[in-house]
Amino acid sequence: MSDDEEITYIKKQKTIHYGSLEDQERIRLSSLAFAENDGESKIVGGNINVSNEYFDLEDAISKDKQALLEEFERKKKARHVQVSTDDDEVKKNLRKLGQAICLFGEGPAERRNRLRELLSRVGEDVVAKKPEEEREKRQQIKDQDTTWYHEGPPSLLDARLYMAEYSLLRSNFRLEKLREEASIPESTLTARLQDLHKYTTSLSIYCSQIGDTRPISYCRFSPDSRFIATSSWSGLCKLWSVPDCSLVQTFRGHNCNVCSITFNPHAGTAENICDLVSCASDGSVKLWSMDSKKEEPVADLEGHAPFRVSRADFHPSGRFLGTCCFDNSWRLWDLEQGEEVLHQEGHCKPVYCMSFQCDGSIVATGGLDAFGRVWDLRTGRCIMFMEGHLKSIYSIDFSPNGYQMATGSEDNTCRIWDVRKRSCLYTIPAHMSLVSGLRYQPEGHFIVTSSYDNTIKIWANKTWQMLKTLSGHDNKIMGVDISPDSKYIASSSYDRTFKLWAPEYSS
Repeated sequence: MSDDEEITYIKKQKTIHYGSLEDQERIRLSSLAFAENDGESKIVGGNINVSNEYFDLEDAISKDKQALLEEFERKKKARHVQVSTDDDEVKKNLRKLGQAICLFGEGPAERRNRLRELLSRVGEDVVAKKPEEEREKRQQIKDQDTTWYHEGPPSLLDARLYMAEYSLLRSNFRLEKLREEASIPESTLTARLQDLHKYTTSLSIYCSQIGDTRPISYCRFSPDSRFIATSSWSGLCKLWSVPDCSLVQTFRGHNCNVCSITFNPHAGTAENICDLVSCASDGSVKLWSMDSKKEEPVADLEGHAPFRVSRADFHPSGRFLGTCCFDNSWRLWDLEQGEEVLHQEGHCKPVYCMSFQCDGSIVATGGLDAFGRVWDLRTGRCIMFMEGHLKSIYSIDFSPNGYQMATGSEDNTCRIWDVRKRSCLYTIPAHMSLVSGLRYQPEGHFIVTSSYDNTIKIWANKTWQMLKTLSGHDNKIMGVDISPDSKYIASSSYDRTFKLWAPEYSS
């Protein structure tokens, strides 16, 4: 081809297709593949294989594209999320979502955008659900604080009537005694305070006795101050004479740690059913008699197992017995009928200690939930809720005046409460460790407290000043008591000994 010849360029004509190319190609191929030639099907497609299976385009979208679409949807949703313009409300909603209410360099507009982004991810309903959840939690807490009353047997009515009549007579006697004390001249009261100060300052160890091979968990004086009973982690309970601390009797029956032992207010008399009661960590409660030469218990009170019974205490009448159980309840037993007449709940954790008022009309309980309750035995109602301790309550005792009581706690303090005012009168920063026990002096002039800091302290009533610190135990003190005649103070310790404390001039 020479250079003079002209080259002709043919411009390709544009073809416009209407509809889907895929559908047109499928129709064309199907018409060619199934065209009939002399009654036989003829394949004109050559080596082209045609399939009726179609690939779904949605499955072919990559994960990146899908994530991109989700992000677009989220941003679209975020634009429609309604966010308050009040910055305080925005911070409140961020706090409900568990987010920081303010980031470094963040202004109100950026904070609103951040909240909007969070709500687009978790949903707008979350902020509305939070108050409902908090309301439900508050209701649950309120339900836990609700006092539950069990339906008692028919004998419970007889027991309540008996305690009402008994307490009326005792309260009249107590009020007459208080009126007489109110009329005492000031000079006489001053002389009593001087004698009290002399008594407390002269206290020292009178007698020390190894009580067992295991720690001595509890000690109590008899009503006539002639004996002292001790309980041990070895499972043995022993009766000792006062003041020489000679072993009189050993009570065998428990197979594990004995938590406490207490005398019946009418111990030693002919009309009482039993003289002592002890309780253990396996839920066993056993009644003992001092007259019996046998070492076995007189009777067993069943119904607590497998929960631990931490304390048992007699009603002033001696007919009823109260027990503190680790199933978050306390029980009242009628010893004459030999049955449980009351099963009372109210604490959300185990009930550890209890104390009956001198009249016998009310009883106070302290629990490991750090709360105390006062119950009216004549009606069964909870008449006072004691809130103030930061940790578990391990000891409680009523004052002889009948309207004050003291509680000792794991928070190292002792609190004084007034039933009439239904409030705390005073908080004594008593010890350097938990207060394991406390007792009012029989006339109410002072309080004795024991602690795991190995000391016993005496506090004056009304002024709550410390009068004396008694040191002598080598390990933590687990219990303390004052004799009814106020001559001796007894303490039981983890060092396997119990000690009698008395003024030096009395020895």
